[in-house]
Amino acid sequence: MKRLLFVCLGNICRSPAADGIAKALVDHRNLDWQIDSAGTGGWHVGDPPDPRMVEAAAARGIDLSPLRARQAIARDFSDFDHVYAMDRSNLSNLRALQPADAHASLDLFLGDAEVPDPYYGGKDGFDHVLDLISARMETLFDHLTAT
Repeated sequence: MKRLLFVCLGNICRSPAADGIAKALVDHRNLDWQIDSAGTGGWHVGDPPDPRMVEAAAARGIDLSPLRARQAIARDFSDFDHVYAMDRSNLSNLRALQPADAHASLDLFLGDAEVPDPYYGGKDGFDHVLDLISARMETLFDHLTAT
């Protein structure tokens, strides 16, 4: 079983989208994987994902409504195999949180690029983020299932 954690700033836009897309792929590919998401900031803890992301994801058949924001913690590096940050700022924050004896790998989700934060933009920003995450998730799952 692989255990994946996706992390953005508030855990209400990008990482819940990655969480929902990954869970849909796990179901579609019939994998026994654990998927979760978190934020490096704690101000949205317990909140549902942003309604605009919920709506944009639902239009693609992805249900984000059961998700609730939580803050990333040091224990995540032992509870998960792979931790993926949506941008360099969150990657830096996660590195500061990561214990020296961490089990999990820590990487930027898009490899050398960032998933932009759609929070202050319009509907097109949410669709663009979903496009980026969906495309990367397919290749990520292909890579992870091969290893």
